[in-house]
Amino acid sequence: MPTTNRKKQGRDTAVQGTNDSSVVSKVSAAAQGYFQDVFLQHFVCKAARRAPLINRGYYVRWRAVDHCVRRFLHVTDNCPKRQILSLGAGFDSAYFRLRADEALDRAVVFEVDFPDVTRRKAALINSDNTLRGMLDPPVTSCTGPECVSSGRYRLLGVDVREESQVEEALSAAGLDWAAPTLILSEVVLTYMETKWSDAVISWTAKLLPQSLFVMYEQIHPLDPFGRIMQDHFLKLNSTLHALLQYPDTAAQRHRFLDKGWEQCVCLDMNDFYFRLVPEEERGRVESLEPFDEYEEWHQKCSHYFILTASRGALMTQALLSQAPVPSICPSWSPTALSVQTVPVSMEGLGMASTSVSPGQVLLTGGSSRGGRGPATRTLLWGQKGWRSVSVEPSVDLGVRLYHSATSLPGGGVVVYGGRSSPLNPIGGLFRVTLDTGGPPVALDSEDRDTAKLCVEQMVCTGEPPAPRWRHTATAVSHKGKDFLIVFGGKNESEAALGDCYFLCPDQQHWTEIPVEGSAPEARHTHSACSYQGGVVVFGGLDRRGLPLGDTALLRPTDRGFSWERIEVQPSPVPRYSHSAHLIGEKLLVVGGVWLHSDGVPGVAMINLTTRSSVEFSLDTTSVPWPLMLHSFCSELTDSEEPELLLIGGGGNCFSFGTHFNLQPVTVDLRPALG
Repeated sequence: MPTTNRKKQGRDTAVQGTNDSSVVSKVSAAAQGYFQDVFLQHFVCKAARRAPLINRGYYVRWRAVDHCVRRFLHVTDNCPKRQILSLGAGFDSAYFRLRADEALDRAVVFEVDFPDVTRRKAALINSDNTLRGMLDPPVTSCTGPECVSSGRYRLLGVDVREESQVEEALSAAGLDWAAPTLILSEVVLTYMETKWSDAVISWTAKLLPQSLFVMYEQIHPLDPFGRIMQDHFLKLNSTLHALLQYPDTAAQRHRFLDKGWEQCVCLDMNDFYFRLVPEEERGRVESLEPFDEYEEWHQKCSHYFILTASRGALMTQALLSQAPVPSICPSWSPTALSVQTVPVSMEGLGMASTSVSPGQVLLTGGSSRGGRGPATRTLLWGQKGWRSVSVEPSVDLGVRLYHSATSLPGGGVVVYGGRSSPLNPIGGLFRVTLDTGGPPVALDSEDRDTAKLCVEQMVCTGEPPAPRWRHTATAVSHKGKDFLIVFGGKNESEAALGDCYFLCPDQQHWTEIPVEGSAPEARHTHSACSYQGGVVVFGGLDRRGLPLGDTALLRPTDRGFSWERIEVQPSPVPRYSHSAHLIGEKLLVVGGVWLHSDGVPGVAMINLTTRSSVEFSLDTTSVPWPLMLHSFCSELTDSEEPELLLIGGGGNCFSFGTHFNLQPVTVDLRPALG
């Protein structure tokens, strides 16, 4: 066999392997109640429970495709004949599910895939009483590419890339080229070289004048999540070919219009989920399993799309609805902020950081590779730059993620909240101080690689907040005393919290202080910075799971505090899982997750005096690995030039693997502050 043919056969075999993995994930999602499908289990030898993130991902895929199929069947309900043509169907169970729902009246389902796949599927069907019983008799014996032939179901083994063979096989199997036809392609065409996938889109438009094309595939190949996604499929020898030429929903839409389709609607999966899945159904799905991977969920959904393209007047009624999306038009600076790596090995997700003295950053909690909690440590600035120093706590702070560590004006740090799992919030309070065993210079010694951390559990009086994580705890001042205000967050029973509590650290007492004005919307994973004795809050994720882009001030008053909303123009891009810092009247919002824009959010500079904002992108060309800026920490450095130090971050990239930022990086702020 020629080398090129062996390579092609190897790639085809690898692509067929993605079917086996996919159907196991679908079975997992169905078993957890995300959707109803009792037939999938018959195509799996051994079931396996997937992580909640993967279950949600396969749910939204199933929901989107099912939405389009049901819409097609509804629109063609009065037609004397209609057809579903599934390309690269694999072990999809749609025929059996629709047949059980009695939804295939006057409809025939044609499935096309590689001969090896269809032979395996035919064998499973013929050996299973449940599946075989769903076929309309008679079932004819296999001839040529046709592996199963019954009244409403035809299974064909033929390479979709071979147009003439596919046309001949479908004609022989009884496909009516003039009848209304749904063409279904779930992550199929992208595995072909683009010239072949473009050809499939063209010939289906040419041969089926009354048809609806439904496609589910990947987009956004070049941002960090997209790079990890591409690398995953490359390692599986299943390259995603169409991504670079058609990198977003607009390009995919133009692709179909250029290849002969009359109308086309393309939505990323965030758009589909929030606009076309009813709120009640979203609530049901989100309550099925403990879940705390919002960043990864939204990124996964922003990297997949559902598309419908139509031919013929009737099929326009089956297109996805495309309601107008509220436009946000931020002001973008033409200057990108330079990012440089720091030569220190440091990784972790969900850590908390705080600056405890000039050139000294304390890091607590979080998780590292393999799920282990990283050791408490400090980053120190010395003559040779930044270095990491392990810290030995006198009391174990335990495993905690998404907590807060807040430096007090009088010295020391308060560590509050967090979780060890989405079912186990941590309610304890600790006051920690670094014990250098001598003058401060001792810790800065280039020879020293450990330090002591004095940890004291705070036993507080008063009415404490409910345990929470993804909150903020910020230093404020009231009547000459220092307080911490705990605002927002979430816990195992509340999707987002909107309350605020005041802690007097000196008296170790939760204090009631009057707060006037309209409080900001409940949120979590937002930012809060001390500002003029009060707090400035930005962004976060609301109860519905949507990012916020609002700015609110909690100002001190004679009686207590008062909330005030700031209208910023132009509006910054909504985001969450970011960090924020104040330099004078400029609020710098760093990184985070947003829903639709490409790439990692950079830095939004919000001027609190002029109430204006500018967005700066990040120049990450010097960073040799994908830089993900969520679940990270950041601190302002005390160097001569204004810089941000970004530490940790990354996430579980769906089923593509967990990514950690390997080293801290610095961001040059001079263009944003000039």
